[in-house]
Amino acid sequence: MTKDLSQSFTARDDLRTEPRAMRYVLIALAIAFLTIFVVLPLALVFAQAFSRGVGAYIAALGDPEAWSAIRLTLSVAAISVSLNLAFGLVAAWAVTKFEFRGKTLLISLIDLPFSVSPVISGLVFVLLFGAQGYFGPWLRDHGFQVLFALPGIALATTFVTFPFVARALIPLMQEQGTQEEEAALSLGASGFQTFFRVTLPNIKWGVLYGVLLCNARAMGEFGAVSVVSGHIRGETNTMPLLVEILYNEYQFVAAFAIASLLAMLALVTLVVKTYLERNLDEGLRPSGD
Repeated sequence: MTKDLSQSFTARDDLRTEPRAMRYVLIALAIAFLTIFVVLPLALVFAQAFSRGVGAYIAALGDPEAWSAIRLTLSVAAISVSLNLAFGLVAAWAVTKFEFRGKTLLISLIDLPFSVSPVISGLVFVLLFGAQGYFGPWLRDHGFQVLFALPGIALATTFVTFPFVARALIPLMQEQGTQEEEAALSLGASGFQTFFRVTLPNIKWGVLYGVLLCNARAMGEFGAVSVVSGHIRGETNTMPLLVEILYNEYQFVAAFAIASLLAMLALVTLVVKTYLERNLDEGLRPSGD
């Protein structure tokens, strides 16, 4: 055991061919880069939000328009995360547990939102559900409104956040293999029993990880939502859209107050993400280690 550890440390030291001074310079550059492009912007957001005191900050967040944006953002996030959670579980189960024609195409479609601009995805929904779109006249005749309302915003956000849950689960389930499911089935368990009693407990941290990333992206989405929302004050503005509107109207304290909520969400997401990644790593680590 001691010999193995010494060999491991020796191999690790062999990889460190740079001089110590060079390593310090690289670390300092990385820290400086993160400070300039991450830490300082976040600090400035909070500084601007509280620039006129706590009272002005609370008043900005208590504005009815701000509350409307917060409620809409939470509603859209809840809808899109729920839909993507259901799809992500089904897609990951199908991709990792079965062999079928079109698997490669399915994986490519899952990754499609990563390669398509959010603005383009918003325009797609305008072409589908707009007044001159494919389904627009039928929807208008039957009293349904998709664009410039909650359904359109939820659809656009769901498309943009489409891959996160599936992409968090597919590698994890591939790593775990199918042995435990096969053993459960051989003992007489049904497909649903196998999923809920064997598969789901093994992937619970991956599910939470994917939901976390999906929720963070849903709350911060701007491009696709901007196209389909219509920017109706107090009705269809999410938090990112409201930040832009308030900033353009020179209401800087209110704009940065809303932005600070999004920044706090990012910080909480970072902390929870680190915790979930640690649990994922422990879950994938062999039991003998």
